Amino acid sequence: MAENYSTDPPEPAMPLDSKQCEAFLAVAEAGSFEQAAVALHLTPSAVSLRVRALETHLGQALLVRGRPCRATRAGRQLLQHLQRARAMERELLADLAGDGEGEGAVFSPVTLAVNADSLATWLLPSLAPTLQRERIALELLVDDQEHTHALLEAGLVHACIAAQPQAMRGCTAEPLGAMRYRLVASPAFAAEWFPRGIARASARRAPVVVFNRKDALQAQVLREAFGLQASACPCHYVPASEPFVAAVRCGLGYGMVPELQIPGAIERGELVDLLPGGAIDVTLFWHGWRQQPPRLERLARSALEAARRVLRPL
Repeated sequence: MAENYSTDPPEPAMPLDSKQCEAFLAVAEAGSFEQAAVALHLTPSAVSLRVRALETHLGQALLVRGRPCRATRAGRQLLQHLQRARAMERELLADLAGDGEGEGAVFSPVTLAVNADSLATWLLPSLAPTLQRERIALELLVDDQEHTHALLEAGLVHACIAAQPQAMRGCTAEPLGAMRYRLVASPAFAAEWFPRGIARASARRAPVVVFNRKDALQAQVLREAFGLQASACPCHYVPASEPFVAAVRCGLGYGMVPELQIPGAIERGELVDLLPGGAIDVTLFWHGWRQQPPRLERLARSALEAARRVLRPL
């Protein structure tokens, strides 16, 4: 007997409710129903009802209620969609408002998560012409390259520079290049602590400069070269890129410094390379939405082109 198949077309999916999406977006970005209510000029209960209705419509939870509220996996997908739509709408309105020149210029906000060493070296000079030409108002969130990706996943930024090569759903990951780090110290520090060269015992006694408690570079080189845990060494924590290099230069400790921040310093004798041949390359990737506003796409192109001129090729 032949099987019967329905010839009726499938029912179209019901469109998303704009007010419900607005409420969800406000909660996801603010982290609480109370703050979202203030932004939307509603009561927290009204915001909650709209979000709950949206979850019912989609058939799955979008938020983990807590302090702060967090988007679920489905919520993060919706959050990215809504943020893309908002960014594209803003860009369209800016284009319709005028030519983007002079007093009539309308700036489009873009939030970017970056690692501190990229920010201190190549990033801003490479992006400045595009930021000015495209009238982009940039907000930077600075974190370790191992953690910036989480900010994109959480919907807190439009794009990020990260060490992870894998792109999340709905996004792309393009290689920028590698930042090379060397274990260096001032000549006076090296003479005091490593008169016969760095070794396991001396590395354990000497103070090391670490960016912050997320920074794993020093721990990596100590583990690979000497089998030491970073906790075995006295540490200075200096959570800013230029002061970090200054701390090494003035002899507070030894640490992993990007070559881009110390051009020629080893050759001139200003710093000592404690592990010649032991450099570490950190590969960086640009993560962004697969579908994004043209201005953000052009900003990404600028970053990619500049990074591939400055960073080490993969």
